[in-house]
Amino acid sequence: MIDIDSAVQILRRGGLVAFPTETVYGLGADATNSSAIEKIFRVKGRPSTNPLICHVANESIARRYARTWPLTASRIGEAFWPGPITIVVAKAQAIVDAVTAGKQTVGLRVPNHPLTLELLKKFDGPLAGPSANRSTYVSPTIARHVQDELGDAIDLILDGGPCSVGIESTVLDLSGDIPAILRPGGISKEQIESVIGPVRSNNMVTEVTTPAKSPGQHAIHYAPTTLTYRFDTRDREKLDMTDAAIVELTLDPETYARNLYARLRLLDTQSLRAIYVEMPPDLPEWTAVRDRLLRATRPLP
Repeated sequence: MIDIDSAVQILRRGGLVAFPTETVYGLGADATNSSAIEKIFRVKGRPSTNPLICHVANESIARRYARTWPLTASRIGEAFWPGPITIVVAKAQAIVDAVTAGKQTVGLRVPNHPLTLELLKKFDGPLAGPSANRSTYVSPTIARHVQDELGDAIDLILDGGPCSVGIESTVLDLSGDIPAILRPGGISKEQIESVIGPVRSNNMVTEVTTPAKSPGQHAIHYAPTTLTYRFDTRDREKLDMTDAAIVELTLDPETYARNLYARLRLLDTQSLRAIYVEMPPDLPEWTAVRDRLLRATRPLP
């Protein structure tokens, strides 16, 4: 039986708890505890320039940790929370600076997973939660991925089964004059615009040495250790299939996204020379998947 109370106690004393969400598994720590946040960066080997998203149980708690809360934030929350969208707003002082890479904004999200929502309600605060894996590696979508990669480096893993979305949340910046998508994800630009009007997509690549406003903006991310190449369908005959495998395109973006990371992780255990990933079309329904693949792969030589 999963003991949520034990998880809350671990978090309150500055420990680390891996938790499930609908997107990927997160590595959780109290976002108001500087020593706990230091543990996240140490365990993941994550650069200090890469900020952390804070998970909360509801909008009321989110507002506690925001210095300002625009009307657009409430509209997005009402439409999509709990769900795979993170809102970036001006941060309250209680959020540790390391969480936000020293910036005065913070990403807040209400995840759509019953186990983690129960955890967050009992914790009653912000739970910093990047993906529960080593920095730049493929994100975990089942509890076993977390155990295999991080093992005894964390205090507890809450097993909530497979993630239903399978790629990270959309990050929507509401801290400026014009709403901007910093990272595409489970909620599309079109869905957002149906609620708050025009939204721009910012340049979503930053150097590792530059503090980012959102996670997932560095050029190398979500990547297997095996050499992984992307290719267009028309270039299939160029592939050298000696000790190699292909991740083929499917017709259903949601199913593809849900299974992508698990597939890459499995192939990465098979001592392959190369992994080839067939790129999806440049269409709105594939935007988030294409973003992940562009960071996880290299061009075909």
